[in-house]
Amino acid sequence: MNTPQPAFSGPIMIRGKGTGFVAHPDLKEDIVIERDNLGIALDGDTVEVSFTPPKGDKRAEGKVVKIIQRAHREIIGVVKTRILLGATSYYLQPDNHRIHVRPYLPEATANDLDMKVAVTITSWTLPATDPTCTIVETLGRAGEHETEMQAIIRGGGFAIDFPEAVAKAAEDISNRRDEIFHDAAADPKRRDFRGITTMTIDPVDAKDFDDALSFQTLPSGNVEVGIHIADVSHYVVEGEPIDKEAEERGTSVYLVDRVIPMLPEVLSNDLCSLRPHEDRLAFSAVFELTPQAEIVHAWYGQTIIHSDKRFSYEEAQEVLDKNDGPFLAELTTLMTLGRLLRKERYKEGAIAFEQPEVKFELDERGAPIRVYAKVRTETMMMIEDFMLLANREVATYIYDLSKDTNKDLAFVYRIHDTPNPDKITELALFLNALGYEFDVNKGVVTAKSINKLLASLDGKPEANLIKTATIRSMAKAIYSTKNIGHFGLAFKYYTHFTSPIRRYPDLMVHRLLRRHLDSSVIKGNELARYEKLSKQSSEREMEAVSAERDSIKFKQVEYMMNRIGHIFEGVITGVTDWGVYVQDKESLSEGMVRLAAIKSDYYEHDPKGYRIKGQKTGKVYRLGDEVKIKLVKVLKDERQLDFELLA
Repeated sequence: MNTPQPAFSGPIMIRGKGTGFVAHPDLKEDIVIERDNLGIALDGDTVEVSFTPPKGDKRAEGKVVKIIQRAHREIIGVVKTRILLGATSYYLQPDNHRIHVRPYLPEATANDLDMKVAVTITSWTLPATDPTCTIVETLGRAGEHETEMQAIIRGGGFAIDFPEAVAKAAEDISNRRDEIFHDAAADPKRRDFRGITTMTIDPVDAKDFDDALSFQTLPSGNVEVGIHIADVSHYVVEGEPIDKEAEERGTSVYLVDRVIPMLPEVLSNDLCSLRPHEDRLAFSAVFELTPQAEIVHAWYGQTIIHSDKRFSYEEAQEVLDKNDGPFLAELTTLMTLGRLLRKERYKEGAIAFEQPEVKFELDERGAPIRVYAKVRTETMMMIEDFMLLANREVATYIYDLSKDTNKDLAFVYRIHDTPNPDKITELALFLNALGYEFDVNKGVVTAKSINKLLASLDGKPEANLIKTATIRSMAKAIYSTKNIGHFGLAFKYYTHFTSPIRRYPDLMVHRLLRRHLDSSVIKGNELARYEKLSKQSSEREMEAVSAERDSIKFKQVEYMMNRIGHIFEGVITGVTDWGVYVQDKESLSEGMVRLAAIKSDYYEHDPKGYRIKGQKTGKVYRLGDEVKIKLVKVLKDERQLDFELLA
């Protein structure tokens, strides 16, 4: 007989029709909590769980005994109707499919039907019933562009508008801009780079410029490259209203049609942004490099810069491709150095994860008229090379400083753990079934093996599918004050220093770096606060990524609504008992071909072979196969596409 274990707490994940999972640090597999034992828990809630330990092949089973903290202050969804005991009642169909209940809306009327709303729970004590909720705001009619965007923003816990105190504080900074700049310029520790050639290279539609590169050739034949980052920390004072709001937001959020900034626009797009032909405050990492891209000397500190040119990636690429145009010599040398840095990084074991990014062309109403994969120019990679250099070297500098002073210096690192052996073993089985070799030793894999796999995918239709599966088998990169290195980049020390306009951890890194440069003492209670903020920032980052993916999925489905009956080139991306998932190659939209809808034969699922096979014909459709598909149905509310197999 299994002895019940002491209760413990943790976040709960609820999947399917209501099965919960809670991770326990001492157990190999998550504790399973069946629907009858969920109590009044919802997906994401922090709960207290009692459980019995696993026995044999059976997993540990548990029961929710207490809700410690709700994950959702409000629930977003569509008002629907049903007949109960002969009377019409209204309920919420949540947008978040992981919310397994259908909240009852006693105050809703016929005017609310099919409207997208935000609700809060007002009463829920009996697990066998659905919660009673109140509508706190109507966002608009479901399916409309602005309604759905607002729903994604609210559902992720984000806000477009800034509180009045924050807006007022930003306005005050704007009014005092000359005074603030003058005070900064008077700091003897701040170096003046305004006489050195400087440029920004960003997306064509960028409005905030986080980073700039300066360049000069030294008498020795070496070159000095300055990586200059917006000095947000000089304008945003720790603990004041703008800082507290940025801390809460954690990150800017990039939806298909808009940006929800971490900082008010006067800072993100104006004062802090490294705009061309204007003096700007920066925090810089400046490197003397040999022609072989070896670091001879490094300097870190606050600066004043003046950007001579604002390039888009495409404009800079055109100068290099045509071997003609502004700053050709500087761009050519920067590209040469970038390639050397990249080559060295991959030689050291950095993993070459590069997947297509979906871009949309929208009309004036926000409707998608074109969906395509973003073209990745080498100038994008070049800028990444220098940003990675700065991030790595700043973190390495702090480590070296810790060693020199014999102190464990407080800092915020970007860490990426080695992959979970069980997930790597599953990945190896998956790849072997597709005919790929993958060198794994008892669940342990090297970056070299992963890169060998990725290199073998060039030009293969299943390339993106396998890259996605490989990425999912990796640990998630997070922020922490405890450094364990970055597996994916093969860096022993790594941080995020280069984007303080849009990421709160970078702002923390700037503040900590300045304090270490000043030999300021950071006490234990501060370190605990930075660890808490690191964890919070990691969570906000994941929520932002989820919101961004939701906006892409919605726009892909909306784009496909006018293409019912069209034929597409697709790739099979998933195989299940009920059907195969297929992705359109052009728009990267994913939908399903249901097995029951295939009329030509009766197909059975072969899970070990990741395929389906026809009983009569023996025809096989396997994961990664290229197929012709016809779009037969679009369910906009469910974000669902139904395809038909043609070949």
